[in-house]
Amino acid sequence: MPVYDRHQRKQLDQLVEDFGQQKLGRREFMQRAFAVGLSVSAATTLLAACGGGTSVNTGTTNIKKTTSVDLLNVWSGEELTSFQAVVAPFTQQTGITVKIETTRDLTQTLTTRLLGNNPPDMAILPNPGYMQQLAGDKRLVPLDSFLDMNQIHTDYSDGWVNLGSFDSHLYAIFYKAANKGTIWYSPKQFTSLGYQAPTTWDQLVTLSNTIASSGKYPWSMGVSSAGGSSGWPAADWIAQIYLNQSGGDMYDKWVNHQIPWTDASIKQAFQTFGQIVTGKHYISGAPQSVLATDYQSASYLPFDNPAGAYMYYLGDFTEGFITGQFKSAVAGTDFNFFPFPTINTQYANAVTGGADVVVALNNTTAVQSLVKYMATAAAQEIWVKRGGFTSPNKSVNLSAYPDPVSKASAQMLASAALYRFGADDLMPSAVETAFWKATLSYIQNPGQLDSILTDMESTAAQNYNS
Repeated sequence: MPVYDRHQRKQLDQLVEDFGQQKLGRREFMQRAFAVGLSVSAATTLLAACGGGTSVNTGTTNIKKTTSVDLLNVWSGEELTSFQAVVAPFTQQTGITVKIETTRDLTQTLTTRLLGNNPPDMAILPNPGYMQQLAGDKRLVPLDSFLDMNQIHTDYSDGWVNLGSFDSHLYAIFYKAANKGTIWYSPKQFTSLGYQAPTTWDQLVTLSNTIASSGKYPWSMGVSSAGGSSGWPAADWIAQIYLNQSGGDMYDKWVNHQIPWTDASIKQAFQTFGQIVTGKHYISGAPQSVLATDYQSASYLPFDNPAGAYMYYLGDFTEGFITGQFKSAVAGTDFNFFPFPTINTQYANAVTGGADVVVALNNTTAVQSLVKYMATAAAQEIWVKRGGFTSPNKSVNLSAYPDPVSKASAQMLASAALYRFGADDLMPSAVETAFWKATLSYIQNPGQLDSILTDMESTAAQNYNS
């Protein structure tokens, strides 16, 4: 089943509700489903999911006593193992079973389940934009109806609380934050070759040229990803550049479509990214290799022996990729990061980031217990100590971080002079997807930037305030 826009979802929600209240029969249900745009198979699936006619779940039903939680998320591999370690003591203490369902395409899976009136009890969303959308559609349980908000304000900064709120109610707890202001390198390699970690963009370009002129490749880059999301690593590049270049006010205007995509500041951010992705002898096999290589595999090159590249940009979750691939690598010696270099001194120490978003779609006793538990510093420290997890909870002790690199990233995130959530994650889903595709087009054909941005503006004009 495809992902529907907000207007279509409202039509489908009304269709399900009317059928549930017996305001229409099967024949009219199918006719209206076709009119909305469903295929025969999708309409039949939706009709079957509606069954005998329960109404759409808005998360506002009476609290039920339950002993299990159905949780939908995107975690797999090491992340899933670590989350299971977080959940284990909760289950042992409460007797509540957490049934974890993993999908690489959470938005589509959740959309399908919502349309079938079969939402999971909880979900871990990839961005706050989707949370705001679901809260606006009255799909989510307001967490401030059962959380101790005094404790929440103690543990989380106002920025995180505000980002998780809609219409004056808290709907999300931010969990597993990411610092996206990190460029990864091998201190051992830098020392042996006499390189210095740059602090400004001009120094970064100078270092890149020095490495390239010696016949080596300064950069590794891969933007391929599963589930139609290829391009998001490049979108992260551009967002980090934009914040460093144009500041928070302009960043907010960009995210909220208060300036057009054809604005000079957006074009400048793409072109600054282009200095790296199109740099002479900067990336082996570019641009084809950049488009074909997945972001995790690309992170390995600076740490191979011999090194295939010397720098790699991506969020601090990259540490988990490195340590997973190079089991004996020593943090701070074999791998480290330097902060994204200053472009505009007005906006020094500007950091973009992200975080997984915990939301509730059913209000049960088990759900309330799990949300309360996951929001605590004690629960989050379990994953922090395992590595690959940066907590937005201020009460998590920095001593819990397992190595100096992860601790430095957490400190950098906490002390950022200017912080913004990743731009694409704050945009309507259709605009986010178009942004990812636009970066792919730019990497392939940088000379077409004007037409790429014109197309982006057309997509944005159709999808904001819809």
